[in-house]
Amino acid sequence: MRIIAFAMVCLLAVSCSNKYKDIANSEQDYQIIPKPVSIETSKGRFLVSPNIKITGDAKLENEGTYLTEMLNHVANTNATFETGMIGDIRLKIDDTIDNDEGYALVVTYKGIVISGKTAKGVFYGIQTLRQLMPASIESGDNEIEELTIPSVMIKDNPRYVYRGMHLDVARHFFPVSFVKKYIDLIALHKMNTFHWHLTEDQGWRIEIKKYPKLTEIGSKRYGTIIDHHPGTGNDEKEYGEFYTQEEVKDIVKYATERHVTVIPEIELPGHSGAAIAAYPYLSCFPEEPTIITKDMGSQKGKGIQAAGTPKIVQETWGVFDDVYCAGDEKTFAFLQNVLDEVIPLFPAKYIHIGGDECPKANWERCPKCQTRIKNEGLHDEHELQSYFIQRIEKYLNSKGKSIIGWDEILEGGLAPNATVMSWRGTKGGIEAAKQHHNVMMTPGHSCYFDHYQVKDEEAKTKEPLAIGGNTTVSDVYAYEPTPEELTEEEAKYILGAQGNVWTEYMKTTDYVEYMILPRMTALSEVVWTPKESRNWEDFYTRLQYISNRFDAMELNYAKHSIENK
Repeated sequence: MRIIAFAMVCLLAVSCSNKYKDIANSEQDYQIIPKPVSIETSKGRFLVSPNIKITGDAKLENEGTYLTEMLNHVANTNATFETGMIGDIRLKIDDTIDNDEGYALVVTYKGIVISGKTAKGVFYGIQTLRQLMPASIESGDNEIEELTIPSVMIKDNPRYVYRGMHLDVARHFFPVSFVKKYIDLIALHKMNTFHWHLTEDQGWRIEIKKYPKLTEIGSKRYGTIIDHHPGTGNDEKEYGEFYTQEEVKDIVKYATERHVTVIPEIELPGHSGAAIAAYPYLSCFPEEPTIITKDMGSQKGKGIQAAGTPKIVQETWGVFDDVYCAGDEKTFAFLQNVLDEVIPLFPAKYIHIGGDECPKANWERCPKCQTRIKNEGLHDEHELQSYFIQRIEKYLNSKGKSIIGWDEILEGGLAPNATVMSWRGTKGGIEAAKQHHNVMMTPGHSCYFDHYQVKDEEAKTKEPLAIGGNTTVSDVYAYEPTPEELTEEEAKYILGAQGNVWTEYMKTTDYVEYMILPRMTALSEVVWTPKESRNWEDFYTRLQYISNRFDAMELNYAKHSIENK
């Protein structure tokens, strides 16, 4: 009887699939972002049946589980992933695919095959398959009576190896649940890197067990300025949270399962006010009080300073003179001990060490720093910063890690193995590439998602408070990461681009969503799709469809960026 029942199920499945064999599909069925390298459409649709079988290579269990969970969530299926069997949806490794992140997706009325050079490629094929399904699946709508997927043949791979999104959690903290949601958005857009900015003047956000005061003191500020810098007052609200090392491990594991690399940023030698508040000896002048711009500090903070604790976590935004002392060996011992705890948490090749916006005023008047300059045969404080960066780089290299720094690390001489992140326009990236250093491009004019996203000055008054500037979706889409000034050989050092999200004015997760979407969507196509295949009008049409997916996901995106060109 079981054999007969199984045969009847199979015949029913064949009958249902034949029903979709000759259905004509429309352009609306193939609105994929980022746009694939090659896409061939055809008649027919694949029916996702309740008893669907998903099979594949044993090394693709992570991807198979991801796909089965997605389908079971939305389509009343009871799918499981099995190895070594022919299934309705097959996942496979294909060594003939050239690009490590490349994939092939074939959908017919009979079945689906997703092939990748690696598991990462298969995962990106699943993301494309996801966009071929109705947007309503994103809401977990399991009331879809018959979920079908249009027939297609896609061959695809990314243009750049680095496709990143940054998030500053130091100015404003965001919970683990949102960080995972952010990673899910990175995965949806086939981006592959999460740059996690963890330390700043306004807060230290990662647990370091050897230095408990970093979170006991450094994670908390006693107030925050109101309105735009330098502020109209202080909200007098204590603010501060941090991630435990166990939470960090959980987030990194979550990201790894989605083929997203997490790169931590531990700022040095500047933007170090929170660490100095916790351990004042790290400053050139431990007894000097923290200066809050325009006297906008909180009353509690002022009271603590008056009581004899001069260093507090910074309560306003900007760049500050109080930086790590480059002349004191205790500074380097501290940073090496911190990095010794950070390194095991992040399997990524890179550690981002900042290196930007480091004023030299304190170094100029610090006896220890001046002695360091003399003893090391340095010419000035710029070379002292280079000494600082190179010393940290050498230590991280000894631990098997490489550094990334903002383009200021070019000043005074670039560290031997450093990768440069070019943010002050493209000049730094061009200079680094000409020196044969790897570069990630993230210039403010196209990749800073803390800018306003409307051109009209009056319209800006209706936008949430932002740091300033103007970067529209079309500005992002028009960006070309590889500068034309580079030769073909030099251009190889441009690894890709990244969207930056600095959160001085982003207090809530809703606001972060509003600022990144759909600008992140535009950037995803810039870093994935061949330059010659990009077309603004075509992208804008597809943007209308992905917005339906954002609606189903209940994301607070900037609708005006989609409704108005």
